[in-house]
Amino acid sequence: MQPSLGLAPGMLLMTLNAAREETDKLFSVIRSGFMYERPVAQRHRLIFYLGHLEAFDWNQIAAGYLAAERFNPTFDKLFEAGIDPDSNNLPTDKPSDWPTLYEVHSYCKRVRTEIDGMLSKADERIVRMAIEHRLMHAETLAYLMHSMPFEQKSGPGLGPMPVSTVSVERPVSIPAGVATLGRRRGKSFAWDNEFDEHPVQVPRFSIDRHKVTNRQYLAFVRDGAEPPHFWIKERGRWYCRGMFGMSPLALDAPVFVTQREAVAYAKWAGKSLPSEAQFHRAAYGTRGGVEREYPWGSSDPVQSHGNFDFHYWDPISVNATPAGDSDFGVSQLVGNGWEWTSTVFGPFPGFHPDSNYPGYSANFFDGEHYVLKGASPRTAACFLRRSFRNWFRPDYPYVFATFRCVENE
Repeated sequence: MQPSLGLAPGMLLMTLNAAREETDKLFSVIRSGFMYERPVAQRHRLIFYLGHLEAFDWNQIAAGYLAAERFNPTFDKLFEAGIDPDSNNLPTDKPSDWPTLYEVHSYCKRVRTEIDGMLSKADERIVRMAIEHRLMHAETLAYLMHSMPFEQKSGPGLGPMPVSTVSVERPVSIPAGVATLGRRRGKSFAWDNEFDEHPVQVPRFSIDRHKVTNRQYLAFVRDGAEPPHFWIKERGRWYCRGMFGMSPLALDAPVFVTQREAVAYAKWAGKSLPSEAQFHRAAYGTRGGVEREYPWGSSDPVQSHGNFDFHYWDPISVNATPAGDSDFGVSQLVGNGWEWTSTVFGPFPGFHPDSNYPGYSANFFDGEHYVLKGASPRTAACFLRRSFRNWFRPDYPYVFATFRCVENE
C-alpha cells in the first residue's frame, strides 16, 4: 500500500538513499566518454540528468523549503528543469556548452552532503516529492539509454526472462459500474494531477485479456502499417531492439508503440483504445462492487505480480504473471509496459497546482498529451498506486508503452 506520511528522518533518508542507488546504477551503465551523448533528439544530453536529479533536490528541499544559502546558483538554474519532448522544437546545444563531468560530480556530491545534514528539518511531503521525481527519472534515463548504441553501455548480468506462448483469447466482458478516479486528499503523498477523488459511471464494455503482442501487431504491419520504433528488419527477419542487444522478435511480448500507432491498430481491428475510466474499471473494479488498490488486491507489489520495479530491462510474455490479474481476469494491467488510453491529459475536478511545483502537471494541460496507465519494466513500485497518471505526446516513440483494445457492448 502507498505509505502514509510520518516516517522518522532516519527512515526517510534510507528511502532517499535507495532511490539514489537506483539512479547511480543507471549512470554506471554508461561507458566512460559518453555522458555528453543525446540518445533522443527531443531530450537533453545525458549530462543534464546527472546534474538535474541533485539540483531538483537542492532547489526543492534546501534552497526552497529550508531557504538554505546557495553555493552554486548557476548550476541550480542550469539543471533546474527538463524539456517537453517536441519534435518541432529540438534542442541545439553542443557538448561544450555544458560543465565538465568533474564539475557536475562535485556539485552532486556536495548537494547530497548538504541535503543529508538538513533532512530532519525538511517537510516530508517535499522529500517524498524529490524521491518520486528521482525514480521517475530512473525510468526516463532507461528509455534514453535504450536508444544508445550498445557499445556505449556496459550491460549487467540478469537472469533469463520468463517466456511462454500466448493464444488469442476472447475479450473479457466488464459489467457496468463505477470507476473511482483520483485520490482523496489526506495522509499519503500524491502528485497534484491525482486529486481529487471522484466517481465515474462506466457502461458495460469488453477489453482484451492481454496487451497487444508483437505477434498481433506483426499482422498489422504485414497488412501495410509501418513497423514500431523498436523493431528492425534484417535479411527478411524481424528483430527487436532490447536494452543491451538485438534479439529475434519476441512474438508473445507486448508491442511498444506510440499512441497514434495504437489508435491505428485499434481502428484496423474494429475496436478502440480504452478511456482512463475504462482502464480503471477493468483494473481495480471487482465483481462484488468493491474497488481494489491494485489489480490483484491490497497486498504490496512483488515480482510475481508483474514486470515492474527494475527487475528486468525488457518486456516479458503477456501472460507470464497471472498472480497480477485483476478480479475480472485481465492480465498485466500493471507492469510490462505503460498502456495508452484515449483520454487527453487534463485536470480532475478540484485540481489546483502544487505550490512547490506548480508546473508539474498544469504545463501539460494543453490537449497535446494523452494519459497512460499501468507501469513498465522500469517503473518503481511506488507508482503502482491506482491514482498515478503518466502522460506523453501521441507521436513519441521512445517510451515503454503498449496498449490493449476495447469494444462497447
